[in-house]
Amino acid sequence: MKRVLGIDCGSTATGYGLIETNGKTSAMVVCGVIRSRPHSPFADRLCSISHSLRQLIGIHTPAEVAIEGIFHSVNARSALQLGHVRGVAILIAAEAQLPIYEYSPLQIKSSVVGYGRAEKHQVQEMVKLLLRLDAKPAEDAADALAVALCHAHHSLTLTKLSGSVSRTPARAARSLATQA
Repeated sequence: MKRVLGIDCGSTATGYGLIETNGKTSAMVVCGVIRSRPHSPFADRLCSISHSLRQLIGIHTPAEVAIEGIFHSVNARSALQLGHVRGVAILIAAEAQLPIYEYSPLQIKSSVVGYGRAEKHQVQEMVKLLLRLDAKPAEDAADALAVALCHAHHSLTLTKLSGSVSRTPARAARSLATQA
């Protein structure tokens, strides 16, 4: 069993979800939301997220980190802030020398719900079912757990592809997940 940390970045609410998985079955270790004050200076919010993620990685020692990739946003300012938060999350994981994988929202929802345009409540419900939880996690935490589950499913496929007898081009195997 390996531990996968999923991160759903946001400038005021960054979700995290840590699972233990063998690729077929998974169990939640911990999940939650790193909240920062919306009216605090942005640099302070980034420091708070950085500190919390560093602590989380230090305490729970994940083997891999999966992060939701960039999606198109109408609001340029929000997209830039999200990019900064993602940069902090990637930096913290890289400093811990952890492999980092990125998945699009479409990949995550397709992997967990079976439909790439699923709504938040559908993701929450499927995360609850897949991890056999008593209650639905908070939206941002459920999204982070979904990122971790998506990686667990994709990494199992990548492992099977790398061990197969047929000669699968490396480019095709890597296209399933984008490693940062």
